[in-house]
Amino acid sequence: MNSLDLIRMGLKNLFKRKVRTLLTVLGVIIGTASIVIMVSLGYGMNENFKNEIEKMGSLTIINVSPPYGMPSGGSSTGGKPPVLDDKSIDSIAKIADVSAVTPIVETSVKMVSGKYGAYVQIIGVAPETMDAFDFKIAEGRTLLKDDGLNLVMGSSVAMTFMDLRSRNYYYPGPDAKPKVDVMKDKLVMTFDMSYGEKQPSSPGGQPQNGQQKPPKLYKVKVVGLIQEGSQEKDYSVYMNINELQKLIKENEKNQNGQKLPGIMTQQNGYQRAMVKVKDMNDVQTVQAKIKDMGFEAYSLTDYLESMKKTAATIQMVLGGIGAISLLVAALGITNTMIMSIYERTREIGVMKVIGASLSDIRRIFLFESGMIGLMGGLLGLGFSELASLALNTFASGFLNFMGPTGEGSKVSIIPVWLALSVLVFATIVGLISGFYPARRAMKLSALEAIKTE
Repeated sequence: MNSLDLIRMGLKNLFKRKVRTLLTVLGVIIGTASIVIMVSLGYGMNENFKNEIEKMGSLTIINVSPPYGMPSGGSSTGGKPPVLDDKSIDSIAKIADVSAVTPIVETSVKMVSGKYGAYVQIIGVAPETMDAFDFKIAEGRTLLKDDGLNLVMGSSVAMTFMDLRSRNYYYPGPDAKPKVDVMKDKLVMTFDMSYGEKQPSSPGGQPQNGQQKPPKLYKVKVVGLIQEGSQEKDYSVYMNINELQKLIKENEKNQNGQKLPGIMTQQNGYQRAMVKVKDMNDVQTVQAKIKDMGFEAYSLTDYLESMKKTAATIQMVLGGIGAISLLVAALGITNTMIMSIYERTREIGVMKVIGASLSDIRRIFLFESGMIGLMGGLLGLGFSELASLALNTFASGFLNFMGPTGEGSKVSIIPVWLALSVLVFATIVGLISGFYPARRAMKLSALEAIKTE
Protein backbone atom coordinates (compact mmCIF):
# COMPACT_ATOMS: atom_id res chain seq x y z
CA MET A 1 0.00 0.00 0.00
CA ASN A 2 1.55 3.29 -1.05
CA SER A 3 1.46 6.46 1.04
CA LEU A 4 -1.21 8.13 -1.09
CA ASP A 5 -3.63 5.21 -0.61
CA LEU A 6 -2.87 5.22 3.10
CA ILE A 7 -3.64 8.95 3.43
CA ARG A 8 -6.84 8.62 1.37
CA MET A 9 -8.08 5.69 3.46
CA GLY A 10 -7.18 7.36 6.75
CA LEU A 11 -9.01 10.59 5.91
CA LYS A 12 -12.03 8.61 4.68
CA ASN A 13 -12.22 6.70 7.97
CA LEU A 14 -11.96 9.92 10.01
CA PHE A 15 -14.71 11.76 8.15
CA LYS A 16 -16.96 8.66 8.03
CA ARG A 17 -17.68 9.20 11.74
CA LYS A 18 -17.72 13.01 11.81
CA VAL A 19 -19.32 13.56 15.20
CA ARG A 20 -16.99 11.23 17.09
CA THR A 21 -13.93 12.62 15.30
CA LEU A 22 -15.08 16.17 16.00
CA LEU A 23 -15.56 15.47 19.70
CA THR A 24 -12.12 13.85 19.93
CA VAL A 25 -10.50 16.76 18.10
CA LEU A 26 -12.35 19.15 20.42
CA GLY A 27 -10.66 17.52 23.40
CA VAL A 28 -7.25 18.12 21.79
CA ILE A 29 -8.24 21.73 21.00
CA ILE A 30 -9.09 22.38 24.63
CA GLY A 31 -5.88 20.74 25.86
CA THR A 32 -3.66 22.54 23.35
CA ALA A 33 -5.29 25.92 23.92
CA SER A 34 -4.99 25.48 27.68
CA ILE A 35 -1.25 24.89 27.46
CA VAL A 36 -0.62 27.75 25.03
CA ILE A 37 -2.69 30.32 26.93
CA MET A 38 -1.30 29.34 30.33
CA VAL A 39 2.32 29.41 29.15
CA SER A 40 1.75 32.63 27.18
CA LEU A 41 0.58 34.36 30.37
CA GLY A 42 3.78 33.34 32.14
CA TYR A 43 5.88 34.35 29.14
CA GLY A 44 4.11 37.71 28.93
CA MET A 45 4.75 38.32 32.60
CA ASN A 46 8.45 37.51 32.09
CA GLU A 47 8.75 39.93 29.16
CA ASN A 48 6.99 42.67 31.13
CA PHE A 49 9.43 42.17 34.00
CA LYS A 50 12.31 42.53 31.55
CA ASN A 51 10.86 45.67 29.94
CA GLU A 52 10.27 47.32 33.31
CA ILE A 53 13.81 46.56 34.47
CA GLU A 54 15.27 47.88 31.19
CA LYS A 55 13.59 51.21 31.93
CA MET A 56 15.69 51.41 35.08
CA GLY A 57 18.91 50.99 33.10
CA SER A 58 20.86 48.70 30.83
CA LEU A 59 20.91 44.96 31.55
CA THR A 60 24.54 44.75 30.36
CA ILE A 61 25.95 47.24 32.89
CA ILE A 62 27.49 46.20 36.20
CA ASN A 63 27.87 48.71 39.04
CA VAL A 64 31.03 48.18 41.06
CA SER A 65 31.67 49.73 44.47
CA PRO A 66 34.28 49.35 47.22
CA PRO A 67 33.62 46.51 49.69
CA TYR A 68 31.41 47.35 52.64
CA GLY A 69 33.60 45.30 54.94
CA MET A 70 36.51 42.90 54.74
CA PRO A 71 36.40 41.02 51.43
CA SER A 72 36.26 37.29 51.28
CA GLY A 73 39.55 35.65 50.43
CA GLY A 74 41.76 37.96 52.46
CA SER A 75 44.93 36.23 51.27
CA SER A 76 44.58 37.70 47.79
CA THR A 77 44.36 41.24 49.15
CA GLY A 78 46.76 40.94 52.05
CA GLY A 79 43.91 41.17 54.56
CA LYS A 80 43.04 44.72 53.47
CA PRO A 81 39.95 45.76 51.48
CA PRO A 82 40.88 46.52 47.87
CA VAL A 83 40.76 50.10 46.66
CA LEU A 84 38.71 51.03 43.61
CA ASP A 85 41.42 53.14 41.99
CA ASP A 86 42.84 53.45 38.48
CA LYS A 87 44.83 50.24 38.90
CA SER A 88 41.69 48.31 39.83
CA ILE A 89 39.80 49.89 36.93
CA ASP A 90 42.49 48.65 34.53
CA SER A 91 42.30 45.15 36.02
CA ILE A 92 38.53 45.04 35.58
CA ALA A 93 38.86 46.27 31.98
CA LYS A 94 41.06 43.24 31.19
CA ILE A 95 38.37 40.73 32.20
CA ALA A 96 37.07 38.73 29.25
CA ASP A 97 33.74 39.94 27.75
CA VAL A 98 34.15 43.45 29.23
CA SER A 99 33.84 46.10 26.52
CA ALA A 100 34.20 49.31 28.58
CA VAL A 101 34.83 50.55 32.13
CA THR A 102 34.50 54.02 33.59
CA PRO A 103 35.12 55.24 37.14
CA ILE A 104 32.31 57.34 38.59
CA VAL A 105 32.46 60.48 40.69
CA GLU A 106 29.13 62.02 41.66
CA THR A 107 27.89 64.81 43.85
CA SER A 108 25.02 67.24 44.17
CA VAL A 109 25.15 70.74 42.74
CA LYS A 110 22.79 73.61 42.14
CA MET A 111 22.16 74.95 38.65
CA VAL A 112 20.69 78.39 38.09
CA SER A 113 19.37 80.16 35.01
CA GLY A 114 18.02 83.62 35.77
CA LYS A 115 15.41 83.33 38.50
CA TYR A 116 15.08 79.57 38.10
CA GLY A 117 17.17 76.96 39.85
CA ALA A 118 17.39 73.19 40.23
CA TYR A 119 19.14 70.75 42.53
CA VAL A 120 20.73 68.07 40.37
CA GLN A 121 22.94 65.04 40.69
CA ILE A 122 26.05 65.52 38.57
CA ILE A 123 28.04 62.44 37.56
CA GLY A 124 31.59 62.42 36.29
CA VAL A 125 32.32 59.79 33.62
CA ALA A 126 35.09 59.06 31.15
CA PRO A 127 33.85 60.81 27.96
CA GLU A 128 35.31 58.20 25.61
CA THR A 129 33.10 55.49 27.13
CA MET A 130 29.73 57.22 26.74
CA ASP A 131 28.90 55.60 23.41
CA ALA A 132 29.75 52.17 24.82
CA PHE A 133 27.40 52.79 27.77
CA ASP A 134 24.40 53.45 25.50
CA PHE A 135 24.09 57.19 25.99
CA LYS A 136 21.52 57.85 23.29
CA ILE A 137 21.46 61.54 22.45
CA ALA A 138 18.20 63.20 21.39
CA GLU A 139 19.81 66.58 20.71
CA GLY A 140 23.43 67.70 20.51
CA ARG A 141 26.30 65.30 21.23
CA THR A 142 28.04 63.28 23.91
CA LEU A 143 31.05 64.53 25.86
CA LEU A 144 34.48 64.77 24.30
CA LYS A 145 37.77 64.01 25.99
CA ASP A 146 38.80 67.70 26.04
CA ASP A 147 35.42 68.99 27.29
CA GLY A 148 35.73 71.18 30.34
CA LEU A 149 32.57 72.77 31.70
CA ASN A 150 30.38 71.13 29.06
CA LEU A 151 27.52 68.91 30.23
CA VAL A 152 25.23 66.22 28.91
CA MET A 153 21.84 66.40 30.61
CA GLY A 154 19.05 63.91 31.19
CA SER A 155 15.73 64.54 29.46
CA SER A 156 13.80 65.33 32.67
CA VAL A 157 16.30 67.63 34.41
CA ALA A 158 14.90 70.76 32.72
CA MET A 159 11.52 70.07 34.35
CA THR A 160 13.07 70.38 37.83
CA PHE A 161 13.95 74.08 37.47
CA MET A 162 11.74 76.13 39.80
CA ASP A 163 11.36 79.80 40.67
CA LEU A 164 13.90 80.43 43.44
CA ARG A 165 11.85 83.33 44.83
CA SER A 166 8.84 81.10 45.45
CA ARG A 167 8.70 78.84 48.45
CA ASN A 168 6.01 76.66 46.89
CA TYR A 169 8.03 73.98 45.17
CA TYR A 170 5.96 71.49 43.25
CA TYR A 171 6.52 69.05 40.43
CA PRO A 172 4.75 70.17 37.24
CA GLY A 173 2.37 67.87 35.44
CA PRO A 174 3.36 65.74 32.46
CA ASP A 175 2.04 68.29 29.97
CA ALA A 176 3.89 71.24 31.50
CA LYS A 177 6.71 72.92 29.63
CA PRO A 178 10.16 73.44 31.20
CA LYS A 179 10.92 76.91 32.54
CA VAL A 180 14.45 76.83 31.13
CA ASP A 181 15.78 75.92 27.70
CA VAL A 182 18.92 74.22 28.94
CA MET A 183 20.50 74.05 25.47
CA LYS A 184 20.17 77.82 24.83
CA ASP A 185 19.77 79.68 28.12
CA LYS A 186 22.77 80.71 30.21
CA LEU A 187 23.50 78.31 33.07
CA VAL A 188 25.70 78.58 36.13
CA MET A 189 26.60 75.77 38.49
CA THR A 190 27.64 75.98 42.13
CA PHE A 191 28.19 73.78 45.16
CA ASP A 192 26.35 76.38 47.24
CA MET A 193 22.87 74.91 47.65
CA SER A 194 21.50 78.19 48.99
CA TYR A 195 22.64 80.31 46.05
CA GLY A 196 19.93 82.58 44.67
CA GLU A 197 17.69 82.19 47.71
CA LYS A 198 17.13 84.65 50.51
CA GLN A 199 19.09 83.62 53.57
CA PRO A 200 19.24 85.25 57.03
CA SER A 201 22.42 87.32 57.07
CA SER A 202 24.99 86.91 59.79
CA PRO A 203 26.12 89.83 62.00
CA GLY A 204 27.99 92.39 59.94
CA GLY A 205 26.73 90.84 56.72
CA GLN A 206 29.70 88.45 56.61
CA PRO A 207 29.70 84.65 56.44
CA GLN A 208 29.44 83.02 59.84
CA ASN A 209 32.81 81.36 59.24
CA GLY A 210 34.94 84.24 58.00
CA GLN A 211 37.74 81.90 56.96
CA GLN A 212 35.61 80.18 54.29
CA LYS A 213 35.16 81.66 50.85
CA PRO A 214 31.75 81.48 49.21
CA PRO A 215 31.57 78.62 46.65
CA LYS A 216 32.43 79.69 43.11
CA LEU A 217 30.02 80.00 40.24
CA TYR A 218 30.88 78.06 37.10
CA LYS A 219 29.45 78.96 33.71
CA VAL A 220 28.46 75.65 32.16
CA LYS A 221 27.07 74.70 28.78
CA VAL A 222 24.77 71.80 27.92
CA VAL A 223 26.05 70.19 24.70
CA GLY A 224 23.68 67.22 24.62
CA LEU A 225 20.30 65.97 25.81
CA ILE A 226 19.79 62.26 26.51
CA GLN A 227 16.81 60.48 25.01
CA GLU A 228 13.93 59.94 27.40
CA GLY A 229 13.27 56.42 28.64
CA SER A 230 15.91 55.44 31.18
CA GLN A 231 15.02 56.19 34.80
CA GLU A 232 18.73 55.98 35.60
CA LYS A 233 19.69 58.81 33.21
CA ASP A 234 16.58 61.00 32.89
CA TYR A 235 17.30 63.01 36.06
CA SER A 236 21.12 63.05 35.97
CA VAL A 237 23.71 65.42 34.52
CA TYR A 238 27.00 64.09 33.15
CA MET A 239 30.39 65.76 33.03
CA ASN A 240 33.99 64.91 32.19
CA ILE A 241 35.23 63.07 35.29
CA ASN A 242 38.60 64.85 35.29
CA GLU A 243 36.95 68.26 35.19
CA LEU A 244 34.49 67.35 37.96
CA GLN A 245 37.32 66.12 40.19
CA LYS A 246 39.12 69.39 39.55
CA LEU A 247 36.07 71.42 40.60
CA ILE A 248 35.57 69.30 43.72
CA LYS A 249 39.19 69.83 44.81
CA GLU A 250 38.87 73.57 44.17
CA ASN A 251 35.74 73.70 46.30
CA GLU A 252 37.43 71.76 49.11
CA LYS A 253 40.31 74.24 49.03
CA ASN A 254 37.90 77.17 49.31
CA GLN A 255 36.13 75.45 52.19
CA ASN A 256 39.37 74.76 54.12
CA GLY A 257 39.48 71.08 53.20
CA GLN A 258 35.87 70.35 54.06
CA LYS A 259 34.77 67.52 51.77
CA LEU A 260 31.47 67.30 50.00
CA PRO A 261 29.24 64.49 51.31
CA GLY A 262 30.09 61.09 49.79
CA ILE A 263 33.10 62.33 47.82
CA MET A 264 36.15 60.08 47.69
CA THR A 265 39.59 60.96 46.32
CA GLN A 266 41.96 58.95 44.21
CA GLN A 267 43.90 58.01 47.36
CA ASN A 268 41.00 56.09 48.84
CA GLY A 269 39.40 55.14 45.52
CA TYR A 270 36.46 56.15 43.42
CA GLN A 271 32.91 56.05 44.72
CA ARG A 272 31.97 53.44 42.17
CA ALA A 273 32.56 52.28 38.61
CA MET A 274 30.41 51.11 35.73
CA VAL A 275 31.34 48.07 33.68
CA LYS A 276 29.85 47.39 30.26
CA VAL A 277 29.58 43.72 29.27
CA LYS A 278 29.37 42.65 25.62
CA ASP A 279 26.49 40.23 26.08
CA MET A 280 23.74 40.06 28.71
CA ASN A 281 24.33 36.31 29.08
CA ASP A 282 27.89 37.02 30.32
CA VAL A 283 26.91 39.58 32.96
CA GLN A 284 26.66 37.11 35.83
CA THR A 285 30.04 35.55 34.94
CA VAL A 286 31.82 38.92 34.81
CA GLN A 287 30.07 40.00 38.00
CA ALA A 288 31.35 36.91 39.81
CA LYS A 289 34.93 37.65 38.69
CA ILE A 290 34.67 41.22 39.99
CA LYS A 291 33.40 39.93 43.33
CA ASP A 292 36.37 37.56 43.46
CA MET A 293 38.58 40.67 43.31
CA GLY A 294 36.96 41.79 46.57
CA PHE A 295 34.58 44.45 45.26
CA GLU A 296 30.83 44.73 45.56
CA ALA A 297 29.15 44.20 42.20
CA TYR A 298 25.49 44.28 41.27
CA SER A 299 23.46 44.68 38.10
CA LEU A 300 19.85 44.78 37.03
CA THR A 301 20.20 41.18 35.86
CA ASP A 302 20.21 40.22 39.56
CA TYR A 303 16.60 41.35 39.77
CA LEU A 304 15.82 39.87 36.36
CA GLU A 305 17.19 36.44 37.32
CA SER A 306 15.09 36.44 40.48
CA MET A 307 12.00 37.41 38.49
CA LYS A 308 12.78 34.78 35.85
CA LYS A 309 12.81 32.07 38.51
CA THR A 310 9.46 33.25 39.79
CA ALA A 311 8.07 33.39 36.25
CA ALA A 312 9.46 29.93 35.44
CA THR A 313 7.73 28.46 38.49
CA ILE A 314 4.45 30.08 37.51
CA GLN A 315 4.88 28.88 33.91
CA MET A 316 5.42 25.31 35.11
CA VAL A 317 2.29 25.43 37.24
CA LEU A 318 0.19 26.98 34.48
CA GLY A 319 1.64 24.64 31.85
CA GLY A 320 0.95 21.65 34.11
CA ILE A 321 -2.70 22.66 34.39
CA GLY A 322 -2.92 22.80 30.61
CA ALA A 323 -1.06 19.49 30.25
CA ILE A 324 -3.74 17.76 32.32
CA SER A 325 -6.33 18.83 29.74
CA LEU A 326 -4.16 17.44 26.94
CA LEU A 327 -3.70 14.18 28.85
CA VAL A 328 -7.48 13.80 29.03
CA ALA A 329 -7.60 14.49 25.29
CA ALA A 330 -4.96 11.78 24.72
CA LEU A 331 -7.16 9.26 26.52
CA GLY A 332 -10.02 10.37 24.28
CA ILE A 333 -7.91 9.66 21.17
CA THR A 334 -7.03 6.20 22.48
CA ASN A 335 -10.68 5.48 23.22
CA THR A 336 -11.74 6.64 19.74
CA MET A 337 -9.17 4.45 18.00
CA ILE A 338 -10.07 1.38 20.07
CA MET A 339 -13.75 1.88 19.25
CA SER A 340 -12.70 2.18 15.61
CA ILE A 341 -11.05 -1.25 15.82
CA TYR A 342 -14.26 -2.86 17.06
CA GLU A 343 -16.24 -1.23 14.28
CA ARG A 344 -13.70 -2.09 11.58
CA THR A 345 -12.70 -5.59 12.67
CA ARG A 346 -14.07 -7.21 9.50
CA GLU A 347 -12.40 -4.52 7.36
CA ILE A 348 -9.05 -5.22 9.04
CA GLY A 349 -9.45 -8.94 8.40
CA VAL A 350 -10.19 -8.39 4.71
CA MET A 351 -7.11 -6.14 4.42
CA LYS A 352 -4.93 -8.90 5.87
CA VAL A 353 -6.40 -11.55 3.56
CA ILE A 354 -5.82 -9.52 0.39
CA GLY A 355 -2.20 -8.97 1.32
CA ALA A 356 -1.93 -5.84 3.46
CA SER A 357 1.13 -6.03 5.70
CA LEU A 358 1.08 -5.49 9.44
CA SER A 359 3.08 -2.29 8.97
CA ASP A 360 0.38 -0.95 6.61
CA ILE A 361 -2.30 -1.56 9.24
CA ARG A 362 -0.13 0.09 11.92
CA ARG A 363 0.52 3.09 9.65
CA ILE A 364 -3.21 3.60 8.98
CA PHE A 365 -4.10 3.76 12.67
CA LEU A 366 -1.08 5.91 13.56
CA PHE A 367 -1.92 8.26 10.67
CA GLU A 368 -5.51 8.64 11.87
CA SER A 369 -4.51 9.29 15.50
CA GLY A 370 -1.71 11.65 14.40
CA MET A 371 -4.15 13.59 12.20
CA ILE A 372 -6.51 14.00 15.15
CA GLY A 373 -3.62 15.41 17.19
CA LEU A 374 -2.44 17.70 14.37
CA MET A 375 -5.93 19.04 13.58
CA GLY A 376 -6.61 19.62 17.28
CA GLY A 377 -3.23 21.36 17.63
CA LEU A 378 -3.84 23.67 14.65
CA LEU A 379 -7.36 24.61 15.75
CA GLY A 380 -6.26 24.93 19.37
CA LEU A 381 -3.42 27.25 18.34
CA GLY A 382 -5.87 29.37 16.34
CA PHE A 383 -8.19 29.58 19.34
CA SER A 384 -5.21 30.51 21.54
CA GLU A 385 -4.27 33.40 19.24
CA LEU A 386 -7.82 34.76 19.46
CA ALA A 387 -7.86 34.34 23.24
CA SER A 388 -4.46 36.04 23.52
CA LEU A 389 -5.68 38.95 21.42
CA ALA A 390 -8.77 39.28 23.61
CA LEU A 391 -6.67 39.25 26.80
CA ASN A 392 -4.30 41.90 25.46
CA THR A 393 -7.19 44.06 24.29
CA PHE A 394 -9.65 43.82 27.15
CA ALA A 395 -8.15 42.10 30.17
CA SER A 396 -4.77 43.77 30.78
CA GLY A 397 -6.28 46.00 33.45
CA PHE A 398 -7.63 42.99 35.34
CA LEU A 399 -4.44 40.94 35.19
CA ASN A 400 -1.93 43.30 36.77
CA PHE A 401 -1.38 40.71 39.46
CA MET A 402 0.48 38.65 36.83
CA GLY A 403 3.23 41.27 36.74
CA PRO A 404 3.90 44.87 35.69
CA THR A 405 1.96 45.93 32.63
CA GLY A 406 3.15 49.30 31.39
CA GLU A 407 2.17 51.14 28.25
CA GLY A 408 2.49 48.93 25.17
CA SER A 409 3.01 45.78 27.23
CA LYS A 410 1.07 42.59 26.62
CA VAL A 411 -0.51 40.27 29.14
CA SER A 412 -0.25 37.25 26.83
CA ILE A 413 2.60 36.62 24.39
CA ILE A 414 2.74 33.57 22.11
CA PRO A 415 6.27 33.27 20.68
CA VAL A 416 6.90 31.29 17.50
CA TRP A 417 8.78 28.57 19.36
CA LEU A 418 5.78 27.97 21.63
CA ALA A 419 3.36 27.70 18.68
CA LEU A 420 5.58 25.25 16.80
CA SER A 421 6.35 23.24 19.94
CA VAL A 422 2.66 22.83 20.74
CA LEU A 423 1.86 21.65 17.20
CA VAL A 424 4.62 19.04 17.35
CA PHE A 425 3.63 18.04 20.88
CA ALA A 426 -0.06 17.63 19.98
CA THR A 427 0.87 15.47 16.97
CA ILE A 428 3.19 13.31 19.07
CA VAL A 429 0.48 12.90 21.71
CA GLY A 430 -1.87 11.73 18.96
CA LEU A 431 0.69 9.21 17.65
CA ILE A 432 1.41 7.87 21.13
CA SER A 433 -2.31 7.61 21.85
CA GLY A 434 -2.79 5.57 18.68
CA PHE A 435 0.12 3.22 19.29
CA TYR A 436 -1.76 0.75 21.51
CA PRO A 437 -4.84 0.58 19.24
CA ALA A 438 -2.54 0.06 16.23
CA ARG A 439 -0.77 -2.88 17.91
CA ARG A 440 -4.13 -4.34 18.86
CA ALA A 441 -5.32 -4.12 15.25
CA MET A 442 -2.11 -5.82 14.08
CA LYS A 443 -2.69 -8.78 16.42
CA LEU A 444 -6.24 -9.51 15.17
CA SER A 445 -6.59 -12.93 13.53
CA ALA A 446 -7.53 -12.48 9.87
CA LEU A 447 -9.95 -15.46 9.85
CA GLU A 448 -11.62 -14.47 13.12
CA ALA A 449 -11.89 -10.85 11.93
CA ILE A 450 -13.62 -11.92 8.67
CA LYS A 451 -16.18 -14.00 10.59
CA THR A 452 -17.10 -10.95 12.71
CA GLU A 453 -20.46 -9.36 11.79
